[in-house]
This record gives sequence, C-alpha cells and structure tokens, in this order.
Amino acid sequence: MAEVIAQEKSGGSKQRKKLIRVDMTPMVDLGFLLITFFMFTTNFTKPNVMDLGLPAKDHKPNPKIDDIVIDQKNQITFILGKDNRVFYHQNTAEDLNSNNLKETNFSGINISKVISEAYNRAPSKEKFTIIVKPTDDSNYKNFVDVLDNIAISNKERYGITDIKPWEKKVYEELTQ
Repeated sequence: MAEVIAQEKSGGSKQRKKLIRVDMTPMVDLGFLLITFFMFTTNFTKPNVMDLGLPAKDHKPNPKIDDIVIDQKNQITFILGKDNRVFYHQNTAEDLNSNNLKETNFSGINISKVISEAYNRAPSKEKFTIIVKPTDDSNYKNFVDVLDNIAISNKERYGITDIKPWEKKVYEELTQ
C-alpha cells in the first residue's frame, strides 16, 4: 500500500523536510483489473450481414427433378460491369444484341423501378425471377447495392450466377 518514508536531512535548517514515496504496485494491479473488466463488458460492433434466403437442405431428396422453365418475360437479368455500370435485359441468347441490352445506374430508385416494371409485365408473377450476373470487372459494393434493391422491392425469387458467353460478348461491345 502507500508507504511513507520519512528521512530527516541533516543540515542547518530549522525545518525538517520529509520525503514521501508512494508505492504504485497496487495501482498497476488495479489498472489491469479495470482493463479486463471493460474488455469483458464492452459491446463489440456486430458485422452487418444480409440474409440471402437460401433454401433449406432437403434430407430426403426427391430423385425426380421438375424442370421449371422460366419464360424470358418472367425474369430480368442484371449484369454488373466495370466503372459502376449496370446493364439489364429480358432476352434469349438469339435475341440479345447491343440495342436491347439496356443500361441504368445505382442512383436513387432506378434498379427498383426496373424490377417493378419487369414484374408488372410478367405473365406469371409467381414465377418472376431476378438474375444477377457480376462480371470480373464489377465491385462488391455494386453487388450489395443490387441485393439491397431486390430486398427493397420485396421479390423473393432471385439467383446469382456467372455471366454467359453470349451475354459477355454483347457486354464487351458496349463497354469498349
């Protein structure tokens, strides 16, 4: 604990001066206790995560697979490109060209508006699907922005896949 060591200095003065020395060893122990206490009681920041809504694992898979064919009018495909560019289409491999691969941007509600317009034109709304295809040139922020817009538009059927060669060919025509 605190220790007072008194020493008298010999000399000609009439006043006696006492030297005081405080032992700081217990303060170091107290400091470590406080650090430990605050480390255990502090709320660490939780990472922001997005629920992707993955399907549950089927423990008894059915060997028969029903192929549900989604018509081009019941889906919309977003291609994420370089320099914060996003393209979309509702075409087949034979119909897609540089004239009908449309471009929009991430500002405001543009992607949500494109999704809602495609949904309103869909003949079978319960099968409406959104397909996101990021290219090698796209960035993660744009991918998250598209997923946010899908969540805002309350569409539960969406997929993430690689860009097809026929889409990549038309995409590269527009970006060069």
